[in-house]
Amino acid sequence: MKQLYKYLFATVLILQLIACNDNTDAEQLFNETPTTRLNNQKTELSEALLSSPQGWKAVYFTDNTVLGGYTHLFRFAADGTVVMASDFDSDTDPHKSEYAIQVGSTVSLTFTTKNRIHLLSDSNNYPIPALRAKGYLGDFQFLYYGQENGEIIFRTNRNNQELRFVKATAEDWADLPKNLVMEQNVIGGEERPLFRLLETNDGTTTHKFDFSFAAATRFATSNSIESGYSVSYDLGIGYTPTGIIVSPAVEVGGQKLSNFTYNDADGSFTATGTGGVSAVIKYTTKPLVLTDDYKYLLAGQPLSWFGFFVDDYTIDSPANSPLLYAELEKVNAMLPAGQSIASIQIYANHSIGTFIYYTFVGRNPLQHHVTAEEDADGKKVILKHKSWNGNTTVATPAFLASIDKYFMDPEGLYVKAESFRLYYSDPVYTFTSASSPFRMTTWKLQ
Repeated sequence: MKQLYKYLFATVLILQLIACNDNTDAEQLFNETPTTRLNNQKTELSEALLSSPQGWKAVYFTDNTVLGGYTHLFRFAADGTVVMASDFDSDTDPHKSEYAIQVGSTVSLTFTTKNRIHLLSDSNNYPIPALRAKGYLGDFQFLYYGQENGEIIFRTNRNNQELRFVKATAEDWADLPKNLVMEQNVIGGEERPLFRLLETNDGTTTHKFDFSFAAATRFATSNSIESGYSVSYDLGIGYTPTGIIVSPAVEVGGQKLSNFTYNDADGSFTATGTGGVSAVIKYTTKPLVLTDDYKYLLAGQPLSWFGFFVDDYTIDSPANSPLLYAELEKVNAMLPAGQSIASIQIYANHSIGTFIYYTFVGRNPLQHHVTAEEDADGKKVILKHKSWNGNTTVATPAFLASIDKYFMDPEGLYVKAESFRLYYSDPVYTFTSASSPFRMTTWKLQ
């Protein structure tokens, strides 16, 4: 029995000694003062920023509920300078400025003199009226949150968004201008159809969504076209040399897809998961959802008045097609000096009939009187020529012939009430040629 007590006493003594050692280690850990810990983090961040020979890359989504992503490249130097480049606009050249690693309640990386990153934080520089006095919602001070898998983790000071720096390569710097080439592929050229869809496949089931992209904000919206399936995606878009990055990711079959590769043959962007999971953004030749909005133009309806104006928000509508802008330039190029097109208005069931009303700077307006016929199966309206300013024998003016032919498309026009607004509360309608990539945005004024 005495022997047993000896063993018990020895065991207790050993446990006490271990506990003492553990307490000593913990005390050593927590005896480190906050100042020491912050200074250590400052050193850690400084060493990390200088450790990558080609610097760092970040795709900065300032707010992925309204804006897309902007790629920035950084090469830091020990003297407090940084060389920076971005795909914010056509200036993708490197620019030199200063940075500092600052210590406050936490450690932060701050870009102290003006450079490309500051374009996102300038409240006077905003892409759409809704962001007036807010800018691109960006920051130039980033709070340090450590490192993971070779990446530096920050959170933005302005809205606590996570931002990760990944090691850049020489290819990243050389290929940055290709991001803006890719931007044009996302916007779509004059030769591409106007309608797009997002198609997801979870390995067994396919779903289709409409897809609308606004270049000014690098932002896309996508809503299901299927009855009883209410899934939708709001996507910030960032450009890469080979495709796009979306944030938040498109979730399909429990997998998150964010990197889409571009196919120049058909203009599609594809993200591929495992087990047959995929998401594809691709073109289609007609609207996914057809509406009855064209009926406003049919005989027997009340007066309707639609207007597109070059000096207001309709000119900047994300729904306008590149072909519309090209055709407006053609009109102006053919007009004498001092004259230019000012508006294209469509009056349906006016007291003098239905007509397209062209107004100009420096010359009198012109009225193209038409009849409106219904394509009920295709849900389109077909406009047919009657006269110019009441004269049934005069030819279409040469300077309007190119743009006017899209309104006279024998295949008809799709008319759609859009869900978005252009600063004012007036309803917005689009007119789209059924056989060509021509689309014009209008107010519905009556």
